[in-house]
Amino acid sequence: MVSADEHGENAGLKRGLTARHIRFMALGSAIGTGLFMGSSESIQSAGPAVLLAYIIGGAAVFMVMRALGELVVRHPVSGSFGQYASHYLHPFAGFLVGWTFAFEMVLVAVFDATAIGVYMGFWFPEVPRWIWVLAVVFFIAAINMIGVKVFGELEFWFALIKIVTIIALIASGIAIIIFGFGIADHDHMGPQALFDHGGFFPNGIWGLLTSFTIVMFAFGGVEIIGVTAGEAQNPKKVIPAAINSVPVRILLFYVLTLGVIMCILPWNQITSDVSPFVAIFDSVGFSAAAAVLQVVLITAALSAMNADIYGAGRMLHGLAEQGQAPRSFARTSRNGVPVMTVITMVVALLVGVLLNYLYPDQALFLLGALATFATLLVWLVILAAHLRMKRVITRENRLPSEFPVPLWPLGSWLTVAFILFVLVMVGIVPDSRPALWVGLLWALALWLCYLAFVRGDGRRPHELSDRTEPMGSSAN
Repeated sequence: MVSADEHGENAGLKRGLTARHIRFMALGSAIGTGLFMGSSESIQSAGPAVLLAYIIGGAAVFMVMRALGELVVRHPVSGSFGQYASHYLHPFAGFLVGWTFAFEMVLVAVFDATAIGVYMGFWFPEVPRWIWVLAVVFFIAAINMIGVKVFGELEFWFALIKIVTIIALIASGIAIIIFGFGIADHDHMGPQALFDHGGFFPNGIWGLLTSFTIVMFAFGGVEIIGVTAGEAQNPKKVIPAAINSVPVRILLFYVLTLGVIMCILPWNQITSDVSPFVAIFDSVGFSAAAAVLQVVLITAALSAMNADIYGAGRMLHGLAEQGQAPRSFARTSRNGVPVMTVITMVVALLVGVLLNYLYPDQALFLLGALATFATLLVWLVILAAHLRMKRVITRENRLPSEFPVPLWPLGSWLTVAFILFVLVMVGIVPDSRPALWVGLLWALALWLCYLAFVRGDGRRPHELSDRTEPMGSSAN
């Protein structure tokens, strides 16, 4: 197979990411503080029926990832869906989704950096929080500057700690349900607990529908797999393997973990005041749970920050290649690192943390709303670019895709309808409605920036080379 660099794409980037790195990078980005701390909100919204919401939402995200996978295998570039949107939809679509994704990654990283400062206060309450935040920002920056292979290896170990913790919780929870170990109220534990407190749908179908506005964002971040295409070893083999495994694993982690928790602790006793993980350990008398969880939470936040800064930087590199970001963002170091994008991300992260420190309530509200809108926008653009690509393949009689989306075309259109439904629910539910308004204002601001600053190549559809090979040929 011809290397990407020979086509003038992914200039300067090095292919140092293996399937193991990419798989765990996506897991690290998607399984963060949302599972460990935020899942209680979705449980309160839908009760045990939230498990059904995660299954449906996970299936939709899998379809989004398969659509992205078909695009990536045909066009393995670091700009990923930003460049696909420019090529197949409109240059502004690429500009919109590229900058939105980069900004979303920074927002999530700001939350994680702030959270680490809070977590460290558990052991060092006398140390100012900003010292920990500053230290972790520079630590993440150093990792991203070293080189993609070192970055991928560290991300693998960060994510592994989270995953081992989740597996340990599932295993210990099942053991408690089966054997009891003399714990009080053991007779009430088990699958029947999912139906004993108001039924499986305690808040009705409406509770299930409103939970989608929370549940879907738990999966946000898996699309970072597409951004790794420019640095993946043998992307035609590595990317499909990662895409096929990661959404299913994330779905299993969420459904099994929350299912076990609600089989031990009634859903109506799980509140947002405490992590469900701490609550479950406290309920069985494991008082050291808080200390154990702090270590896992810090590692989870580091893992998510690491993946998010990487993804944002590579997206900006792709935007520079298509003339929609400063050209300096396209330059790389001898290690294949786009240095200016990493520096820019770190500066943005520091500004975000400062705003969060100075105006905690307003900043958290606005940034969280924008991150909510960004997730849905990215997924919709991926689906739209994929639908357009399929039309081009048919019209121009191109070679069949090597990694085609399943259930085409019905599955793809149903997924589009579902994402649009979630977007409508975001506007209907009072708590999430501001996310829609803030997101629309953000899109308008980007449109004005596109008209004012983008010229030349940035106003033309980005050219992509088609790497599809005849079926049965080697992808090596």
